[in-house]
This record gives sequence, structure tokens and C-alpha cells, in this order.
Amino acid sequence: MKTTMIKSSMLLAGLTLIAFLSCSNDKTANADSKTTDMIQGDTTTTASGLKIVFTKKGDGKQAVAGNMVKVHYVGKLTNGTEFDNSIKRGEPIEFPLGQGRVIKGWDEGIAMMKVGDKATLVIPPDLGYGPKDMGSIPPNSTLIFDVELVDVREVAKPVPYNTEGKEIKKTPSGLQYVIVEESKDGEQAYANMIAEVNYTLYLEDGTILDSSIPGGKPMPFQIGSGGVIKGFDEGVRLMSVGDKYRLIIPPNLAYGDQGAGGVVPPNATLIFDIELVSLKRP
Repeated sequence: MKTTMIKSSMLLAGLTLIAFLSCSNDKTANADSKTTDMIQGDTTTTASGLKIVFTKKGDGKQAVAGNMVKVHYVGKLTNGTEFDNSIKRGEPIEFPLGQGRVIKGWDEGIAMMKVGDKATLVIPPDLGYGPKDMGSIPPNSTLIFDVELVDVREVAKPVPYNTEGKEIKKTPSGLQYVIVEESKDGEQAYANMIAEVNYTLYLEDGTILDSSIPGGKPMPFQIGSGGVIKGFDEGVRLMSVGDKYRLIIPPNLAYGDQGAGGVVPPNATLIFDIELVSLKRP
């Protein structure tokens, strides 16, 4: 909403559109000579500066933008320091390709692969994290990822709710909402429950910023825990299981004048189409 709403996705307080976060503090790498020692094989360099070396060729489906992909990876700095490893966790990362949910070098590199391919991606700073200090990834680091494309699948596309002719209601906080579909016997949401929601996040101009729909899984969060923006939390508390609402969240109940991660603009009103799928007691 894991990175991928902000902090597991766009809703959550910190932003994980960039999927690979970090863990130590080496000095900024001077990459090229060290990188050469770490990769072997025929290197293809793209116009953007991404380098890719295929270490195994698969014969599966080609990845294309818009697909949901699963990738195993090991991430290293040019000095050999490992900062992330999905294999050790026992679970590949899954994300929609070409949607800005991962660093640019990943979106470009994975789109060159088929299921079963293994490759090494050498990602220059401007396709990675640039001048940002990511903790275990120093500023201006060249990144090396050993990646395996595990799976590619077509995904459903979000369809905006039809709110024509429906009443827009407003709470004292300034949150506006539209009841699109109302359950007759669904359980009412309340604080501390674990809610699972399907959602799509739009800007006012209709631009989609995030959605759970392509992933095929609802997003879980604990109501009232502070894990999502205020307007989202307040809106879900109005709902019962099975309800579908549109939330119109003003900036003061979202990301305010700071915006979020260069993705949500400052002072943006956010529009969420939400379905409350389930509720569980903690």
C-alpha cells in the first residue's frame, strides 16, 4: 500500500515505492574498477547507463510493463558488502513492473528478462538512490543486484468506482466520503481491529498512484495504530465488511504541505476507492 501504499503502500506513514531499503554505513563507492572485478560475462549497457550480464537464460514468459513479477535478488555494494537478500528471507519480492514501485534500474533491467533468466544488474546512482543516504547504501552508490525472474503474470487493472448521483458526505474533520456499495450485515470496523482492504489511490486529475488490485491481495493494517494516514483510518472506521466507499481526503488528513517521497505532491487531496474485505480481532 511493500513496499509496496506508502510504507507497505501509499497509505502508510513512510514511503516504500522504492523497494530495497538499506542496512550499514560504508563511504560512497567509487564504482567502476571494483564493479569490473565483480561481474563476469558479456555485458550489455543500455542508453540510460544500466549494465546487465545474463548468467542463465530461461525460456519462460517475457516480462513487460504492467505485469506483476516475482524476483529473487541479492543486493551488494561495489566493495562486496551485501545489503539485502531475498533468498535468505525465503521469499521473492513481488511488484508491478514499470509502475515506479522499485528503483529505475530495476524497472528497466527486469523488463529485459524472461522467467527463468538470471542476471547481474549494475545500477548507476541515477538509476538507484542517487545522493540519498539509505543507511546501508551510501549516497551516490553504484548497486549490484544478482536477480532471478521467478514469475510473470497478467494483472487486473483498477476500475474507478461509479459515484454518479451518489451523495457526498462530510465528517467534522473535513473528510468527505461516498457510499458506493453498502453491506447489509457486515461487521462494523472499530479501533484496534485488523482490517484488510482493497484500494486504489488517485490524485484529483485521475492519476493512479497506488493500488492493491494488481497484486491480487488486500492490504492489512491495524485500525487506530497510526500505520496509515489519518483520513484513511477515519474512513475505514465508518465502514462495515463488504462496504465500498470513495474517500476524498484533504491534505491535512494526508501528507500535508510536505507531500510524500516525490510521488504525492505537496498539499494534494487524495482520492481512495476502498473495499473493506475483512476484519479480525487482534
